[in-house]
Amino acid sequence: MQSIFHLAFNVRDLDGARRFYGGVLGCAEGRSTDTWVDFDFFGHQISLHLGEPFATARTGRVGDVMVPMPHFGLALALPDWQAMAQRLEAAGTEFVLKPQVRFEGQPGEQWTMFFHDPFGNPIEVKGFRSLDSLHDK
Repeated sequence: MQSIFHLAFNVRDLDGARRFYGGVLGCAEGRSTDTWVDFDFFGHQISLHLGEPFATARTGRVGDVMVPMPHFGLALALPDWQAMAQRLEAAGTEFVLKPQVRFEGQPGEQWTMFFHDPFGNPIEVKGFRSLDSLHDK
């Protein structure tokens, strides 16, 4: 069974959401009304609705850094991850966890970065040399 993941969450400003998700992240815009907008989030659907973003707290441990929970994100092939890191850095994104490699040379080797959208919604993006290694232990 193949499926597409859908996530709906709140943002405070749809134009700001369009600039970030469409402009910085490069997501294609889908349907919209005056209270929400859909984006193709790398093959999945996110629906951004006007409202107050969900509360988060830095309770998740990644190495020595506490990261925001809950969060959402995606896993990319390493070249795509590197391109996204460059776009985010060029846009002046403030990182919770700067782009870096972890578990280097071990099963599960991955690159990661954490950041917030302009409304405080936390996002993690992971990069893998091969997406087949996504579930390595």
